[in-house]
Amino acid sequence: MQEIQLTDQPGGHILTNTNAWSADSEWIVYDTRSDPAGEKFDGRTIEIVNVRTREVREIYRSQNGAHCGVASFSPVANKVAFILGPENSTPDWQYSAAHRQGIVVDLGESARSIPLDARDLAPPFTPGALRGGTHLHVFSGDGEWLSFTYDDHVLEACDAAGVGMYEHNQRNVGVSVPVRAVQVPKTHPRNHDGSAFSVLVTRTVNDPQPASDEISRACEEAWIGTNGYVRPDGSRQQRAIAFQGHVVSADGRTIAEAYVVDLPDDLTGAGDAPLEGTPTTRPAPPRGTNQRRLTRTLDRKYPGLQGPRHWLRSAPDGMQIALLMRDEVGFVQLWTVSPHGGEPRQTTHHLFDVASSFSWSPDGRRIAYVADQSIFVTEVTTGEAARLTARTEELPSPRPEACVFSPDGRRIAYVRPIEHAGKSWNQIFVVTCDRTT
Repeated sequence: MQEIQLTDQPGGHILTNTNAWSADSEWIVYDTRSDPAGEKFDGRTIEIVNVRTREVREIYRSQNGAHCGVASFSPVANKVAFILGPENSTPDWQYSAAHRQGIVVDLGESARSIPLDARDLAPPFTPGALRGGTHLHVFSGDGEWLSFTYDDHVLEACDAAGVGMYEHNQRNVGVSVPVRAVQVPKTHPRNHDGSAFSVLVTRTVNDPQPASDEISRACEEAWIGTNGYVRPDGSRQQRAIAFQGHVVSADGRTIAEAYVVDLPDDLTGAGDAPLEGTPTTRPAPPRGTNQRRLTRTLDRKYPGLQGPRHWLRSAPDGMQIALLMRDEVGFVQLWTVSPHGGEPRQTTHHLFDVASSFSWSPDGRRIAYVADQSIFVTEVTTGEAARLTARTEELPSPRPEACVFSPDGRRIAYVRPIEHAGKSWNQIFVVTCDRTT
């Protein structure tokens, strides 16, 4: 296997844990946040690097004091989505989870940038607009819809004030669909229009009943399949999202379990509450969404999803969803579960922890991840694991945030911190992998 360093410029290089590659497997997109984990949201540019020539191109530069990051490609078009923080920030409107928005850059149109989600912070709120901030925008397999996680500014203010009866600001999963642009009244200085109709598709409650399927947080989501999944009756669920939901056990512990929300073809119809929410309630899921629990791990020695922060990831055919849990010895391993539910199946059997986010190969046979300071791939059916990069003290370990297969299945992208002029900066690497590995 051949490991290649693609970038060497001083400065941050951070990959998103999915859709880091262009559809033709020629380019990798990244942002330029400065700290290794990307926790400091200070990047000013979104850039792409060519895997053959190592050419670097800047495709977006933020303005007016804003910062940008967490970029992902469309799987079918020459488009990139990412987060943009506030321009012209003020003491009452700084960067935070509830104060960011999605942007899409169309590289085929002279890198034209388009606001994705609209924001309306003053009641009466606008259907199709949100009242807070979005994060990690990921295109669906057909490149039409985008998922994101969401935090609500209106309810965050209620939480801060502690007044009256209201629903708390809790992280939820949302979707933007290109059915129509959304215009909002300029009744608040931070209101803005959007190019897509955006809704929340998950449902949380303030205080989940112990031992119930109610959740207080929905996060770390993934589109299921490139074209949904096949239901038990043989019909196809066209679009669905797997995510982590935080439940409360009978003894009061909060743990993460795997959930699914099946989506209708039309997300514009209100269900049992307003899509746009009210001053004291969250935006509600559209009519026809169906949220259900996949895993029930409370009886295990190590209950709940475990290990490094990771996003659930689906096989391309939608019939297996990968996640991390501890085995009976205590090591973090890869497991898979059907979108229909049932017992998770253990995939890896290492005597050390799986230490990163992960991704599926496009043929659905393998999963790539970091473990024991190396890049690994494991054959999902057999559990056979292969170490693709050497475990060496000469190079720092690959970072845990991303380990992403290219669409052609020939390379895996990841990040290592490399010292430059006395300072360590994240740099992007790829390792080539034989299709039969």
